[in-house]
Amino acid sequence: MNQVRQPAVAGRFYPADPALLRQDVDSLLSAAGSQAPAAPPKVLVAPHAGYIYSGPLAACAYRQLDGQSDNIRRVILLGPSHRVGFRGIASTSASHYRTPLGDIPLDTEGLERIRALPGVHERDAAHGPEHSLEVHLPFLQRCLSSFRLLPLVVGDASPEQVGAVIEALWGGPETLLVISSDLSHFLDYDQARSRDSNTAQRIEAMVTDLKGEEACGARPLNGLLGVLKQRGLAIRRIGMNNSGDTAGDRTRVVGYGAWVVDAETAKCTDQQHADQDRLGLAARQQLLHLARSAISHGLHGKGNLDIPLEHYDAELRQPRASFVTLNLRGALRGCIGSLTATRPLLADVVHNAGAAAFRDRRFKPLTASEYPAIDLHISVLSPPRAIDVESRQALLDVLRPGVHGLVLQEGNKRSTYLPSVWEKIPDPERFVSELRAKAGLPRQGWSSAMQVSLYTTDEFS
Repeated sequence: MNQVRQPAVAGRFYPADPALLRQDVDSLLSAAGSQAPAAPPKVLVAPHAGYIYSGPLAACAYRQLDGQSDNIRRVILLGPSHRVGFRGIASTSASHYRTPLGDIPLDTEGLERIRALPGVHERDAAHGPEHSLEVHLPFLQRCLSSFRLLPLVVGDASPEQVGAVIEALWGGPETLLVISSDLSHFLDYDQARSRDSNTAQRIEAMVTDLKGEEACGARPLNGLLGVLKQRGLAIRRIGMNNSGDTAGDRTRVVGYGAWVVDAETAKCTDQQHADQDRLGLAARQQLLHLARSAISHGLHGKGNLDIPLEHYDAELRQPRASFVTLNLRGALRGCIGSLTATRPLLADVVHNAGAAAFRDRRFKPLTASEYPAIDLHISVLSPPRAIDVESRQALLDVLRPGVHGLVLQEGNKRSTYLPSVWEKIPDPERFVSELRAKAGLPRQGWSSAMQVSLYTTDEFS
């Protein structure tokens, strides 16, 4: 027997009359103009306020579907919970979602597939009053010919829980993933623009620790961004505005942003090479064990750790460069690494672990009392790739936040930032400025003598 989830915000966020709703959506799409990328989109991130507020930007996102009306047959839709508090991710027992434009059948097979995943629970009460999913449906109904919907309301869920669901449902070109989120809430116009600009930079750097004050859909976004980073996919900004730009006053606004991911062409060559060189789980565990053993060896005054190379797999005996980073209660406690491969990977990790613990000149040597609380992180580098850039702007144009590590060298001054640093410095301009300062160069400016290299890393802890 069919169970239909009824509209909750028709007549408030958008027209309840079918003819008026169809006219409104079509007018918004027409005003947005052609936005379609060269290749079909895999993911859209779009806002979910009333159509008079966020409708113009949502329409720009949905124009990315131009020419795909018959190709996309399944939509995975994730949005935050505004009305019901709960832990995990809420699925539904409904068979259809209803809007004034008609009933949308749900992907019941997909819902069954994720039923046993951590954090997923059937919770119809979370779906009933929620607008973050519902407001997207009329756009989807007008842009796609026929599709099945898999709606999920995200409560207090970790990036890993959300990411596991996204991976399980990723599918092929027939599947579109939509993440529903607004940005800042109830700041004045200038404050909102500043905060939302910073949030956009963090999204494009693929951080996974967005907060609710940055985006109400932070939890589904964090899960998505973790998946994109693992898959080496780029996320491209479509546009940003806020309610002060559309139908609201400017003393208390809500921010909106829209992004698109193209699964076919957004994968960068650097990330493809990094994926090919990614270590297996067993190799990672062996390196982590060796790194900790090297530190323990040093703490007990036993000198350098002796490694019988012949006891380890060939992939660990290949020359590779690495960095070992130590953190203590969330703060950096040591970081030493190599930019070029001069020794077997396992020997490089052992050397850098000992150096990070005892020979990083920024810190006192690690103590035995600190050792149990240390978080140890290993980065295995791809070979640095020298690039010719004639200006600072040319470098900014090729930098991939969240993907590229960067080496700058001018004369005898050289410094690097690992890709993980993007999480703390998501703005490319500041990333370059801070790295120049780290090398002892002026933060601003450029020199024709500057040598630039990019690399990627395989990160694990």
